[in-house]
Amino acid sequence: MTTPEDAFLSKQRMLVIAPHADDECFGCAGTMARIKSLGGEVYVIVCSVGDLKHYDGKDEIVTGSRRIEELEGVMQFLHVDDWDVLYRDADSHLRLDAMPRRDLIAKFERESKLALDRLQPTILAIPVGSYNQDHEAVFRAAFTAARPGVPSIKPFQRIVLGYDNTSLFWSLEREKFHPNFYVDITSFLGDKLAALEMYESQQRAPIHHSSVQNVEYIARVRGREISVDAAEAYMCFRHVL
Repeated sequence: MTTPEDAFLSKQRMLVIAPHADDECFGCAGTMARIKSLGGEVYVIVCSVGDLKHYDGKDEIVTGSRRIEELEGVMQFLHVDDWDVLYRDADSHLRLDAMPRRDLIAKFERESKLALDRLQPTILAIPVGSYNQDHEAVFRAAFTAARPGVPSIKPFQRIVLGYDNTSLFWSLEREKFHPNFYVDITSFLGDKLAALEMYESQQRAPIHHSSVQNVEYIARVRGREISVDAAEAYMCFRHVL
């Protein structure tokens, strides 16, 4: 029997805007997998991919090309309809806060092949602000791009969600993540974890807050908050019926 929730999700065109490759999985992979399983559409914009040497200094430089290869594999695994990377140069990676906000807004509104004006998604998922400068820059730009307007002039996203991230526990009290929109991913938790594991260059030990193990813990805690086995949680910025 098709539930009302499945019937709703089957009709959605979801766009996820991710600061970096893997952020879309931390926040939305289960939701993405569920929507695709029901016949809906899913698209991803990754803002920046580039060479990176991790903070601990133990690894060699993780190249942008490797991150792209991992991203391609994840997008195929999750059956994403299309995806775009906005910046692939080392000067932009981890420096999105240094570029004019209007440049990012323009990418989201008009210039990306998956821009809001072109794709006209029914659900827009964006990162919430955090101590990560790229996440903060992307949130502010995406939030601005999704501002309400006359639909005949500017496409209007009726559902705008801010998605979870494993690092959001470290934030000021007034900026805490307070979820008020949940998606049951009980049947898709395995897909979420498998997708994250495909980002091999970004794997962390189980004790780390961004480890695959901790992502599972968080999904199960979010699930218990709504009395299911696993869920993804969002802050709903707008939901118009």
